[in-house]
Amino acid sequence: MATEPAKDPKSVYDFIVKDAKGSEVDLSTYKGKVLLIVNVASKCGMTNSNYTELNQLYNKYKDQGLEILAFPCNQFGEEEPGSNDQISEFVCTRFKSEFPIFDKIEVNGANADPLYKFLKSGKWGIFGDDIQWNFAKILVDKDGQVADRYYPTTSPLSLERDIEKLLGV
Repeated sequence: MATEPAKDPKSVYDFIVKDAKGSEVDLSTYKGKVLLIVNVASKCGMTNSNYTELNQLYNKYKDQGLEILAFPCNQFGEEEPGSNDQISEFVCTRFKSEFPIFDKIEVNGANADPLYKFLKSGKWGIFGDDIQWNFAKILVDKDGQVADRYYPTTSPLSLERDIEKLLGV
């Protein structure tokens, strides 16, 4: 679970999260980059298309300043039941993903990760501020602010124009 070093976080850079191996990652290391933050699941009907397209986006834009941060979550249909090691192996073996995979978290409810509480406070979906399902996408600008939020059914490749705009490409 993420921790909040600042009592009143002003950006995603104020958070420290755990990666899939349990190491702390200070999100301030991503300052100046555009972030696409996604709650992922291995056993969802949208898994194949999302990971495939996320990889395409990452490979195309990583050298221009895009980082994709994947946060496994088992809150929707229990479609991410594995351990962090199992999830990482699945993603890296099956999809050859190179973007970072973080610790499994909750994105909604009383135990929602503090990072997601912050992210949800920026842009609301049709159902209020809750994340609707696996593969909801949150685009964060170079200043660490939520720029936009996309439904789980939104194709990652359809975000290219918004990503390019934030990257200045």
